Amino acid sequence: MRADRLLSILLLLQARGQMTARELAKELEVSERTIYRDINALSVAGVPVYGVPGPEGGFALVDNYRTQLTGLTEGEVRALSMLNIPAPLVDLGMSSELRAALLKLSASIPNAQRKNEEKIRQCIHLDSTWWRHHAEQVPHLQVIQQAVWENHKLHVVYPPPFATEIKRLVAPYGLVAKAGVWYLVSARNDTINVQRVSNFLDVHQSKETFERPASFDLASFWEAWCAEYERFLNDFTATVRVAPDFISELPRYFGSTIHTMIAQAEPPDEEGWIKLRLNFDSFEAARERILGFGGGVEVLQPIALRISVLDYAEQIISRYTH
Repeated sequence: MRADRLLSILLLLQARGQMTARELAKELEVSERTIYRDINALSVAGVPVYGVPGPEGGFALVDNYRTQLTGLTEGEVRALSMLNIPAPLVDLGMSSELRAALLKLSASIPNAQRKNEEKIRQCIHLDSTWWRHHAEQVPHLQVIQQAVWENHKLHVVYPPPFATEIKRLVAPYGLVAKAGVWYLVSARNDTINVQRVSNFLDVHQSKETFERPASFDLASFWEAWCAEYERFLNDFTATVRVAPDFISELPRYFGSTIHTMIAQAEPPDEEGWIKLRLNFDSFEAARERILGFGGGVEVLQPIALRISVLDYAEQIISRYTH
Protein backbone atom coordinates (compact mmCIF):
# COMPACT_ATOMS: atom_id res chain seq x y z
CA MET A 1 0.00 0.00 0.00
CA ARG A 2 1.21 3.50 -0.77
CA ALA A 3 0.56 4.81 2.75
CA ASP A 4 2.87 2.12 4.16
CA ARG A 5 5.53 2.98 1.60
CA LEU A 6 5.35 6.71 2.38
CA LEU A 7 5.79 5.94 6.07
CA SER A 8 8.71 3.64 5.26
CA ILE A 9 10.42 6.41 3.26
CA LEU A 10 9.96 8.80 6.15
CA LEU A 11 11.38 6.32 8.64
CA LEU A 12 14.30 5.40 6.40
CA LEU A 13 15.29 9.04 6.03
CA GLN A 14 14.97 9.52 9.81
CA ALA A 15 17.06 6.44 10.55
CA ARG A 16 19.78 6.77 7.90
CA GLY A 17 19.86 10.44 7.00
CA GLN A 18 20.41 11.28 3.35
CA MET A 19 19.53 8.54 0.82
CA THR A 20 19.41 8.54 -2.98
CA ALA A 21 16.31 7.58 -4.97
CA ARG A 22 18.14 4.43 -6.09
CA GLU A 23 18.87 3.40 -2.49
CA LEU A 24 15.28 4.00 -1.46
CA ALA A 25 13.94 2.12 -4.49
CA LYS A 26 16.18 -0.87 -3.74
CA GLU A 27 15.17 -0.90 -0.07
CA LEU A 28 11.45 -0.72 -0.83
CA GLU A 29 11.57 -2.86 -3.99
CA VAL A 30 9.96 -0.26 -6.27
CA SER A 31 11.13 1.87 -9.21
CA GLU A 32 13.02 5.14 -8.83
CA ARG A 33 10.13 6.90 -10.61
CA THR A 34 7.81 5.67 -7.83
CA ILE A 35 10.19 7.08 -5.23
CA TYR A 36 10.18 10.50 -6.88
CA ARG A 37 6.36 10.50 -6.87
CA ASP A 38 6.30 9.46 -3.20
CA ILE A 39 8.82 12.15 -2.21
CA ASN A 40 6.60 14.74 -3.91
CA ALA A 41 3.57 13.39 -2.03
CA LEU A 42 5.41 13.70 1.29
CA SER A 43 6.41 17.26 0.48
CA VAL A 44 2.82 18.21 -0.46
CA ALA A 45 1.65 16.66 2.83
CA GLY A 46 3.93 19.03 4.75
CA VAL A 47 6.80 16.65 5.57
CA PRO A 48 10.02 18.74 5.47
CA VAL A 49 11.90 16.59 2.95
CA TYR A 50 14.36 18.24 0.60
CA GLY A 51 16.59 17.14 -2.27
CA VAL A 52 20.35 17.53 -2.47
CA PRO A 53 21.54 17.84 -6.11
CA GLY A 54 24.70 16.35 -7.56
CA PRO A 55 26.43 12.93 -7.66
CA GLU A 56 26.63 12.83 -3.85
CA GLY A 57 23.10 14.11 -3.43
CA GLY A 58 19.83 12.50 -2.45
CA PHE A 59 16.88 13.18 -0.17
CA ALA A 60 16.92 14.12 3.50
CA LEU A 61 14.77 15.56 6.28
CA VAL A 62 15.45 18.76 8.17
CA ASP A 63 17.53 18.02 11.26
CA ASN A 64 14.86 18.71 13.88
CA TYR A 65 12.18 16.59 12.22
CA ARG A 66 12.29 13.47 14.36
CA THR A 67 10.13 11.45 16.69
CA GLN A 68 11.99 10.90 19.93
CA LEU A 69 11.92 7.55 21.73
CA THR A 70 12.99 8.14 25.31
CA GLY A 71 13.93 5.70 28.02
CA LEU A 72 16.41 3.60 26.01
CA THR A 73 19.80 3.15 27.61
CA GLU A 74 23.04 3.05 25.63
CA GLY A 75 23.19 -0.73 26.09
CA GLU A 76 19.61 -1.13 24.85
CA VAL A 77 20.35 0.93 21.76
CA ARG A 78 23.46 -1.22 21.14
CA ALA A 79 21.37 -4.40 21.43
CA LEU A 80 18.75 -3.01 19.04
CA SER A 81 21.45 -2.19 16.50
CA MET A 82 22.64 -5.80 16.46
CA LEU A 83 19.28 -7.21 15.41
CA ASN A 84 18.75 -8.58 11.93
CA ILE A 85 16.01 -10.66 10.32
CA PRO A 86 16.26 -14.28 11.56
CA ALA A 87 15.83 -16.95 8.90
CA PRO A 88 12.88 -18.59 10.72
CA LEU A 89 10.86 -15.34 10.44
CA VAL A 90 11.62 -15.24 6.74
CA ASP A 91 10.23 -18.80 6.48
CA LEU A 92 7.06 -17.67 8.24
CA GLY A 93 6.68 -14.70 5.88
CA MET A 94 7.10 -12.16 8.70
CA SER A 95 10.40 -10.59 7.67
CA SER A 96 8.75 -7.43 6.29
CA GLU A 97 6.81 -6.90 9.53
CA LEU A 98 9.93 -7.22 11.67
CA ARG A 99 11.92 -5.01 9.30
CA ALA A 100 9.23 -2.33 9.59
CA ALA A 101 9.18 -2.59 13.38
CA LEU A 102 12.97 -2.33 13.64
CA LEU A 103 12.94 0.61 11.25
CA LYS A 104 10.38 2.45 13.38
CA LEU A 105 12.44 1.88 16.52
CA SER A 106 15.67 2.88 14.83
CA ALA A 107 14.14 6.02 13.33
CA SER A 108 12.86 7.28 16.66
CA ILE A 109 16.08 6.89 18.64
CA PRO A 110 17.52 10.31 19.59
CA ASN A 111 20.51 11.52 17.63
CA ALA A 112 22.77 11.45 20.68
CA GLN A 113 22.19 7.70 21.06
CA ARG A 114 22.31 6.84 17.37
CA LYS A 115 25.85 8.02 16.60
CA ASN A 116 27.38 4.59 17.17
CA GLU A 117 24.61 2.57 15.48
CA GLU A 118 26.49 1.98 12.23
CA LYS A 119 29.73 1.25 14.10
CA ILE A 120 27.94 -1.46 16.10
CA ARG A 121 26.63 -3.06 12.91
CA GLN A 122 30.16 -3.14 11.52
CA CYS A 123 31.65 -4.60 14.71
CA ILE A 124 29.18 -7.37 15.52
CA HIS A 125 27.20 -9.64 13.19
CA LEU A 126 24.90 -12.46 14.34
CA ASP A 127 24.72 -15.58 12.14
CA SER A 128 22.43 -18.38 13.38
CA THR A 129 23.27 -20.92 10.66
CA TRP A 130 25.61 -23.91 10.92
CA TRP A 131 28.70 -24.39 8.75
CA ARG A 132 27.75 -25.94 5.40
CA HIS A 133 24.16 -25.25 6.33
CA HIS A 134 21.68 -25.55 3.49
CA ALA A 135 18.20 -24.15 3.87
CA GLU A 136 15.58 -26.87 4.16
CA GLN A 137 12.55 -26.92 1.91
CA VAL A 138 9.46 -26.39 4.09
CA PRO A 139 6.56 -25.91 1.63
CA HIS A 140 3.96 -26.84 4.26
CA LEU A 141 5.14 -24.39 6.92
CA GLN A 142 2.50 -21.73 6.23
CA VAL A 143 -0.33 -24.29 6.44
CA ILE A 144 1.04 -25.62 9.73
CA GLN A 145 1.46 -22.12 11.13
CA GLN A 146 -2.16 -21.26 10.34
CA ALA A 147 -3.44 -24.46 11.94
CA VAL A 148 -1.34 -23.82 15.07
CA TRP A 149 -2.71 -20.30 15.32
CA GLU A 150 -6.34 -21.26 14.73
CA ASN A 151 -6.31 -24.51 16.77
CA HIS A 152 -7.19 -26.68 13.79
CA LYS A 153 -6.04 -30.27 13.54
CA LEU A 154 -3.76 -31.29 10.67
CA HIS A 155 -3.71 -34.23 8.31
CA VAL A 156 0.00 -35.02 7.87
CA VAL A 157 1.75 -37.55 5.66
CA TYR A 158 5.37 -38.55 6.24
CA PRO A 159 7.72 -41.40 5.29
CA PRO A 160 8.74 -43.60 8.24
CA PRO A 161 11.70 -46.00 8.10
CA PHE A 162 11.06 -49.16 6.08
CA ALA A 163 7.55 -48.18 4.94
CA THR A 164 5.88 -46.27 2.15
CA GLU A 165 4.11 -43.52 4.07
CA ILE A 166 2.07 -42.84 7.20
CA LYS A 167 -1.02 -40.64 7.43
CA ARG A 168 -2.01 -39.11 10.76
CA LEU A 169 -4.49 -36.57 12.12
CA VAL A 170 -2.65 -34.52 14.75
CA ALA A 171 -3.28 -31.54 17.00
CA PRO A 172 -0.51 -29.01 16.26
CA TYR A 173 0.53 -27.48 19.58
CA GLY A 174 3.35 -25.32 18.24
CA LEU A 175 6.25 -24.71 15.87
CA VAL A 176 9.89 -24.49 16.96
CA ALA A 177 12.89 -23.35 14.89
CA LYS A 178 16.23 -24.72 16.13
CA ALA A 179 19.40 -23.73 14.26
CA GLY A 180 17.34 -22.93 11.16
CA VAL A 181 15.41 -26.22 11.21
CA TRP A 182 11.65 -26.24 11.81
CA TYR A 183 9.95 -28.79 14.07
CA LEU A 184 6.24 -29.40 14.69
CA VAL A 185 5.19 -30.23 18.26
CA SER A 186 1.88 -32.09 17.98
CA ALA A 187 -0.38 -34.40 19.97
CA ARG A 188 -2.16 -37.60 18.98
CA ASN A 189 -3.93 -39.97 21.35
CA ASP A 190 -2.64 -38.00 24.36
CA THR A 191 0.97 -38.45 23.21
CA ILE A 192 3.07 -35.43 22.27
CA ASN A 193 5.47 -35.91 19.35
CA VAL A 194 8.16 -33.81 17.67
CA GLN A 195 8.61 -34.09 13.91
CA ARG A 196 10.81 -32.27 11.42
CA VAL A 197 8.64 -30.15 9.14
CA SER A 198 10.80 -30.80 6.07
CA ASN A 199 10.02 -34.53 6.36
CA PHE A 200 6.32 -34.08 5.66
CA LEU A 201 5.21 -35.28 2.24
CA ASP A 202 1.84 -33.58 2.47
CA VAL A 203 -0.06 -31.42 4.97
CA HIS A 204 -3.56 -30.01 4.86
CA GLN A 205 -5.75 -28.45 7.49
CA SER A 206 -8.73 -30.29 8.95
CA LYS A 207 -12.06 -28.67 9.80
CA GLU A 208 -11.81 -30.33 13.21
CA THR A 209 -10.53 -28.08 15.99
CA PHE A 210 -8.80 -28.95 19.26
CA GLU A 211 -8.21 -27.50 22.72
CA ARG A 212 -4.62 -26.93 23.73
CA PRO A 213 -4.16 -28.00 27.38
CA ALA A 214 -3.92 -25.00 29.69
CA SER A 215 -0.94 -26.63 31.41
CA PHE A 216 1.07 -27.00 28.18
CA ASP A 217 3.94 -24.53 27.79
CA LEU A 218 5.79 -24.79 24.48
CA ALA A 219 9.12 -23.37 25.68
CA SER A 220 9.20 -25.61 28.78
CA PHE A 221 8.26 -28.70 26.78
CA TRP A 222 10.94 -27.99 24.18
CA GLU A 223 13.65 -27.51 26.79
CA ALA A 224 12.77 -30.83 28.45
CA TRP A 225 12.48 -32.64 25.13
CA CYS A 226 15.89 -31.36 23.94
CA ALA A 227 17.51 -32.48 27.20
CA GLU A 228 16.06 -35.97 26.78
CA TYR A 229 17.00 -36.10 23.11
CA GLU A 230 20.59 -35.09 23.81
CA ARG A 231 20.80 -37.73 26.54
CA PHE A 232 19.60 -40.30 24.01
CA LEU A 233 22.16 -39.15 21.45
CA ASN A 234 24.99 -39.73 23.92
CA ASP A 235 23.81 -43.21 24.88
CA PHE A 236 26.11 -44.98 22.41
CA THR A 237 29.46 -45.63 24.08
CA ALA A 238 32.54 -47.32 22.66
CA THR A 239 35.66 -48.52 24.47
CA VAL A 240 38.78 -47.63 22.50
CA ARG A 241 42.57 -47.55 22.66
CA VAL A 242 44.18 -44.23 21.78
CA ALA A 243 47.73 -43.93 20.40
CA PRO A 244 50.15 -41.70 22.34
CA ASP A 245 50.58 -39.22 19.49
CA PHE A 246 46.79 -38.95 18.99
CA ILE A 247 45.81 -38.14 22.58
CA SER A 248 46.43 -34.41 22.06
CA GLU A 249 44.00 -34.45 19.10
CA LEU A 250 41.00 -35.71 21.11
CA PRO A 251 39.87 -32.27 22.43
CA ARG A 252 39.29 -31.17 18.81
CA TYR A 253 36.58 -33.81 18.49
CA PHE A 254 35.22 -34.25 22.01
CA GLY A 255 35.70 -30.83 23.61
CA SER A 256 37.50 -29.83 26.79
CA THR A 257 35.69 -32.46 28.91
CA ILE A 258 37.93 -35.12 27.38
CA HIS A 259 40.81 -33.80 29.50
CA THR A 260 39.08 -35.10 32.64
CA MET A 261 38.53 -38.50 31.05
CA ILE A 262 42.19 -38.70 30.03
CA ALA A 263 43.31 -37.76 33.54
CA GLN A 264 41.10 -40.45 35.07
CA ALA A 265 42.08 -43.18 32.58
CA GLU A 266 44.10 -46.24 33.57
CA PRO A 267 47.88 -45.95 33.19
CA PRO A 268 49.11 -46.33 29.59
CA ASP A 269 50.12 -49.79 28.40
CA GLU A 270 53.68 -50.70 27.45
CA GLU A 271 53.22 -48.99 24.06
CA GLY A 272 51.91 -45.79 25.62
CA TRP A 273 48.27 -46.33 24.50
CA ILE A 274 45.44 -45.40 26.87
CA LYS A 275 41.97 -46.91 27.16
CA LEU A 276 38.90 -44.60 27.09
CA ARG A 277 35.10 -44.85 26.89
CA LEU A 278 33.88 -42.35 24.31
CA ASN A 279 30.30 -41.17 23.68
CA PHE A 280 28.87 -40.80 20.19
CA ASP A 281 25.50 -39.76 18.77
CA SER A 282 24.90 -43.19 17.27
CA PHE A 283 26.53 -46.41 16.04
CA GLU A 284 26.89 -44.91 12.56
CA ALA A 285 28.37 -41.67 13.91
CA ALA A 286 30.91 -43.67 15.96
CA ARG A 287 31.98 -45.68 12.91
CA GLU A 288 32.34 -42.56 10.74
CA ARG A 289 34.33 -40.69 13.36
CA ILE A 290 36.67 -43.60 14.18
CA LEU A 291 37.37 -44.25 10.51
CA GLY A 292 38.40 -40.61 10.31
CA PHE A 293 40.88 -41.14 13.14
CA GLY A 294 42.90 -43.52 10.95
CA GLY A 295 45.38 -45.52 12.99
CA GLY A 296 45.15 -43.22 15.99
CA VAL A 297 42.25 -45.07 17.64
CA GLU A 298 41.41 -48.79 17.90
CA VAL A 299 37.92 -50.01 18.84
CA LEU A 300 37.82 -52.63 21.59
CA GLN A 301 34.10 -52.75 22.40
CA PRO A 302 31.43 -53.28 21.24
CA ILE A 303 32.50 -56.05 18.90
CA ALA A 304 29.84 -55.04 16.36
CA LEU A 305 31.45 -51.62 15.96
CA ARG A 306 34.92 -53.13 15.71
CA ILE A 307 33.77 -55.50 12.94
CA SER A 308 31.95 -52.71 11.11
CA VAL A 309 35.00 -50.41 11.18
CA LEU A 310 37.17 -53.28 9.92
CA ASP A 311 34.69 -54.07 7.14
CA TYR A 312 34.62 -50.46 5.91
CA ALA A 313 38.41 -50.21 6.11
CA GLU A 314 38.81 -53.39 4.05
CA GLN A 315 36.38 -52.06 1.45
CA ILE A 316 38.43 -48.86 1.15
CA ILE A 317 41.68 -50.79 0.84
CA SER A 318 40.14 -53.05 -1.80
CA ARG A 319 38.89 -50.10 -3.80
CA TYR A 320 42.26 -48.30 -3.86
CA THR A 321 44.53 -51.31 -4.42
CA HIS A 322 42.91 -52.60 -7.62
